[in-house]
Amino acid sequence: MKRLLPHPLLTPILAAVWLLLNNSYSPGHVVLGLMLGWAIPWFTLRFWPERVRIRRPWVLMRFVAVVLYDIVVANLIVARRILGRPEHLRPAFVEVPLALTSDLAISLLANTISLTPGTVSARLAPDRTSLLVHGLHVPDAAELVASIKSRYEAPLKEVFESC
Repeated sequence: MKRLLPHPLLTPILAAVWLLLNNSYSPGHVVLGLMLGWAIPWFTLRFWPERVRIRRPWVLMRFVAVVLYDIVVANLIVARRILGRPEHLRPAFVEVPLALTSDLAISLLANTISLTPGTVSARLAPDRTSLLVHGLHVPDAAELVASIKSRYEAPLKEVFESC
């Protein structure tokens, strides 16, 4: 079964993304979305460096909701800061120590940080123990680190790594 459907969770997600991008739920698009949802994971199977195992799917769903919420709120905050008084911004680079060890979890953390307006992942340390993050407005570096670790890193660790 794993050989025919290598990533059973990814297949419906890709099919749903296909339907959302096409804004059509016709039977043809549903079938094409399911075919793409099956074919993409199947053809890219050899490129996946490790077997993805989601240990806590409900935590992952909560994580996605938190990230979407943070993206909306951060957009409003960044817009207000840029349109308001940009001379009061305090940009900074902050080193975030990592508790994650999985390639996938570290990649998801870095991408989540970059997706959230006002922050960008700049560099992963060669020993993979820290991530350099640039913040558009960082009045307190420790607060930014604590926020990233509690809102993003902790759930990713719980979902993708054994605690």
